[in-house]
Amino acid sequence: MWGTVLASALLLTGVTPAVADAGWSPSPIAWTTCPDDPDSPDPPDGECGTVRVPLDWNRPGGPTISLAVARHRATDPAHRLGVLLADLGGPGSASSEFALTPGFFSPEVQARFDVVGFDVRGTGRSGLIDCENSVEPPSDEPAGRAEFDALREYSEKTVSDCRARNLPVFDHADTGVNAEDMDAVRRALGEARISFLGISYGTLLGQQYAEKHGDRVRAMVLDSSMDHSAGVGRFLGDRAAAADEVFRQFAAWCDRTTTCALHGQDVLAVWRKALKVTDGTPKGQIEVRDRVVKDMYGPDWDDVAQVIAGTAAGHPPVTAHFTYNYASIRPAVVCQDFDLRIRDFAQYSALRAEELHRGPIVRGSTLSHGEAMACLGVHGPPANPPHRLNIPRAPQILLLNARYDPATPYAWALALHHQAPANTTLLTYEGSGHGVYPRNPCTRAAADHYLLTRETPRHDVSCPA
Repeated sequence: MWGTVLASALLLTGVTPAVADAGWSPSPIAWTTCPDDPDSPDPPDGECGTVRVPLDWNRPGGPTISLAVARHRATDPAHRLGVLLADLGGPGSASSEFALTPGFFSPEVQARFDVVGFDVRGTGRSGLIDCENSVEPPSDEPAGRAEFDALREYSEKTVSDCRARNLPVFDHADTGVNAEDMDAVRRALGEARISFLGISYGTLLGQQYAEKHGDRVRAMVLDSSMDHSAGVGRFLGDRAAAADEVFRQFAAWCDRTTTCALHGQDVLAVWRKALKVTDGTPKGQIEVRDRVVKDMYGPDWDDVAQVIAGTAAGHPPVTAHFTYNYASIRPAVVCQDFDLRIRDFAQYSALRAEELHRGPIVRGSTLSHGEAMACLGVHGPPANPPHRLNIPRAPQILLLNARYDPATPYAWALALHHQAPANTTLLTYEGSGHGVYPRNPCTRAAADHYLLTRETPRHDVSCPA
């Protein structure tokens, strides 16, 4: 039994006791040929298997769930360093597929590591959460109390229907649970320690694994980090400010680039005109802003310019959507990892005003705003409560972040670095976009050197754009 004092301390730090060693152990993975990818003409290069884990880690003897795992073996087995688990984030990405296309990593990393990915709960072949909804949703930027109430009612029904359709995994899919699953994968692989690279939402998986199982980490790269300590105000406001910062970088690029569709024009003035053209159709305006924000991930500056120019001329773009089950999985994951509950229209109005104050150009981040509105239909406290990073047992961790990132603001990387200054080192990519590792030789070399040697830079460093 955990003592009362220890239990209280664990709750205060946000670290939950690991239960994976409490009389339960996974079976070794039986590797087989991977199923063909219908979207690829080439056969998969690797091997696949499954790991069976408890549905509820608090009841390791209860029902179980099967997790899909894939592995691409080290190309130089004589000099193999171990396993590199990789998670693409999303949430919603199937990381087993990522492991089967290891060209993301340098030849040196592929030579020395088995690259392994597993589909976290609710994704890919691990109990995919899929929510069908044929009802046209209301705008997620309600203009008054009645619209807010209608949006809440819609969200409540959507979440309720989605949960009913996807039980039992829907109630057991937060990132804290996935961190326990990742240690089960480690044990099934027969590895004493693992290396890990997480991107975007995958960095939260890495953080929580380092909190729960820090002594099982050989090396860890967190590329474009989530900040699990962010409340709803910072979750919305930090991303709103970041979107505006990236937009200013776009405007500066357009001013100096003759091929930009808006070169020689007042970019901000044309953007304001584009927003005014769509003022009469609020959902249409949201779609334009959403397309621009998603183009910032690359960034694809040329498309941003064309979208703005076309919209200002009365030709708004086709909506951009994520290709995985991001919309379906948000209530089961994001709404359980972050406390994004909004009590009433008064609180919403205050939060929206702060979004517009911190991001007046793009008018807030459609990403974080959409996630918060998706949580309107979720009741009760989050299953995986947000908290500051607490990793006393973890080795030195390398943080990567672009200075201008619309999805995981640079402020969040700084926050993580400040929360765990003793065992984090920050590499700043002095450019725009989401995701840093493959940006240029500087970013790749720094991350590769760390993964291969476990040596981080002696001080925080930066790489030029």
